[in-house]
Amino acid sequence: MTMSEEGPVEPGPDRLADAVRALTAELGALRRDAARRHLLDLACGVLVAQHSLTPGEAADHLAQLAETMGVGPEDLAADIVNGATGPPGAVGGPAPEGDAGARAADETARDGADQDRAAARKARLVEAGIEAATQTGGTVDEIAATLLNGGMRPLGARGLWLFRRTETDCLQLAGRAGVNPLEAAHWRWVPPATGSALHRVLSEGTPLWLPDGTSAAEALPGPAPGCARAVLPLRQRGVVTGLALVDWPGPAVLDEPVRRALTGLAVPAARILDAAAPGTPEPGTLAPLLDLLTHPAMALRADPESGTLHIEHLNRSALESARHAHGPAGRSLAQVFPAMYADLVRLARTARESAAPQRAARVPVEHRSGDPDPLHDVRVLPVGPDRTVVLWHGATDPGLSLSRVLGRLENLAAFEDDLITGESRWSEQAYRIFGLDPGTSPVPLRRLAPHLHREDTGKLNELMMELTQRREGSHTVVRAVREDGGLRHLRIAAEPLLTGGVLTGITGVYQDVSAQHHTEIALSATFDRLTAAQTQAALRHQLVLQLQQAIVPEVPELRRLPGLQVAARYRPAAEEYRVGGDWYDVLPLPDGRVLVVTGDIAGHGIDSVTGMVALRNALRGLAFTGHTPGRLMAWLNEVTLQTHGHPTATAVCGLYDPSDRSLCWASAGHLPPVLLRKGAADLLEPPRNILLGAVPSAAYQETVTRLEPGDTLMLYTDGLVESRHAGIDEGLDRLRLAVERLDPAGLDEQADALLAAVTGDTDDDTSLVVVRVS
Repeated sequence: MTMSEEGPVEPGPDRLADAVRALTAELGALRRDAARRHLLDLACGVLVAQHSLTPGEAADHLAQLAETMGVGPEDLAADIVNGATGPPGAVGGPAPEGDAGARAADETARDGADQDRAAARKARLVEAGIEAATQTGGTVDEIAATLLNGGMRPLGARGLWLFRRTETDCLQLAGRAGVNPLEAAHWRWVPPATGSALHRVLSEGTPLWLPDGTSAAEALPGPAPGCARAVLPLRQRGVVTGLALVDWPGPAVLDEPVRRALTGLAVPAARILDAAAPGTPEPGTLAPLLDLLTHPAMALRADPESGTLHIEHLNRSALESARHAHGPAGRSLAQVFPAMYADLVRLARTARESAAPQRAARVPVEHRSGDPDPLHDVRVLPVGPDRTVVLWHGATDPGLSLSRVLGRLENLAAFEDDLITGESRWSEQAYRIFGLDPGTSPVPLRRLAPHLHREDTGKLNELMMELTQRREGSHTVVRAVREDGGLRHLRIAAEPLLTGGVLTGITGVYQDVSAQHHTEIALSATFDRLTAAQTQAALRHQLVLQLQQAIVPEVPELRRLPGLQVAARYRPAAEEYRVGGDWYDVLPLPDGRVLVVTGDIAGHGIDSVTGMVALRNALRGLAFTGHTPGRLMAWLNEVTLQTHGHPTATAVCGLYDPSDRSLCWASAGHLPPVLLRKGAADLLEPPRNILLGAVPSAAYQETVTRLEPGDTLMLYTDGLVESRHAGIDEGLDRLRLAVERLDPAGLDEQADALLAAVTGDTDDDTSLVVVRVS
């Protein structure tokens, strides 16, 4: 946190991110330095014991020896420690110095010895890095990443999985690196199973090398089945306590040098198991519960940062739907179910936000021939802040489809057409609707046209097209002609039945809506009468609007008055029924002065408009008396009190004298004018006077503002700056800034630009007068 004259300043997001990156880099450097010192200290200890040196002498001797041999101190230290204790993973002890057999070996043997020495050196360096990460409080995954990046990534490996052996021979994932988090969640627990490759290595204690991967029938952690893997037993104190599984992004050559290197790295890998936190909870009950269901089910988890949905678990039935993707657990939902992704994301988000189950008849809603089979009767259940469970059926359930249809309607007759066998079934009520004997055969929906009014057969054809071609549920209203000559208005609602993406039937209901139809006719007559009344009201409001626009023209021409240029604008309300009482006036007087006025009658409608006309005309007449603005406003207050409807109003009234460029003005509770001078805009503080029509015999103070050539003055009403979501001070500040941003153009252009740039959101009418001193 930094300091300024105003006080402490919190760091922004960019500074915090930079600080985190710097601290992370510093921690990495500290761990590398700690690993280096740990290895050098071990080598110095060996030299102290072998040559009876002091620690300081041993350090100097190590540095001189490294310089003489032309190797790094760390590499020489690794060789010294390996020579004294044996390389990590070695079964026997170190070879004695000066071994005659090693000196007599041929060139191939020396190359193999060099490779062994390099592998042992790398294993020792990695072990030191792990020790340093452990001492500096690194997590198990961070320590595993040190092992992967330092010793296995150079061999082409992609990921490292570390499993701890539990008391019940269950394998628990203790750490991992280079692995997707949700992929790791899928392999968090591996129960003991007969023939499992992991448990075979656990029981036999010998490594398993799979350069070409494994078969699809035997699932192992890692990418695709054909990717290489190595499974290594991890020993502590001679006992196999866990497994390390290394995977590659594809097939790999696991030759003898690679195998020796990985075997050497198994020793430091075993030590990582000690750093894993004990007491990890047992596997949850959600996955076993989903596995007990006979219909498809899967668990989804949302990424906490991006919100992307990943598949956490699928039961056996759901795996059949995802058989095209290998190892769907841990993958993005978009990769496994691309056609259903958008609808499932929407349902899952709604379920989590509302904490309530969501349902859909089919996902996706639109299904075309050749597309993957849709998910039917989908239910999405929230089971936590970032997890949802999706349940569905592979084919349409006729019972559920019929329930959806019956849930929309009442007093219904159900029907079902089997398109495979050609059979149809009607409920008893259907025979009564069509006036047919219950002993007759049901009529399939596609052959219903002879029983309908000939003008409605087109509606039946459109319904069949929706069901059979678009494969979407739909409904329509037709007229059924009974054999007894009766006419019934009939609503048909139907759903397609799909099995394996193939249309196999149609189910739905018939509803006799004749009574509702007659009711609609009566309501239609009532609606016609209401429409006539609304038309009269609209005409009344239109007349009011025309009256207002006639009194206050919307775009008057630029006027040149003594010593002034004046432009005025009037913007009516957004909706006609809100016509209001805004007005403005610019009037030259016989004594050479110019009257400039804006005002606003409270309210909307005909009363406001008539009140505005009365006040505007009254002030025009009073202005010819030659009195000051304060006196004119006092008289106008008395006129307001005597006006029909007892309105109240705000107004600002000014008299401009071109002889000395002075503006004498008074305000009756109106908003402050804006003065633009040399590119800077200021709000002129008005005298504090009461609004018009509030109390009788009110006195109005006035003030004088000296203007300069080029000054621009704006008078306006509240429709320009008022907002439903902000205070009037914020609106005035927006207006002042907008005035300062105006181009030094003509007065008409500035008036238009100001109306376009500043707009209140109350849909009120607005008056604007712009005055420039010549």
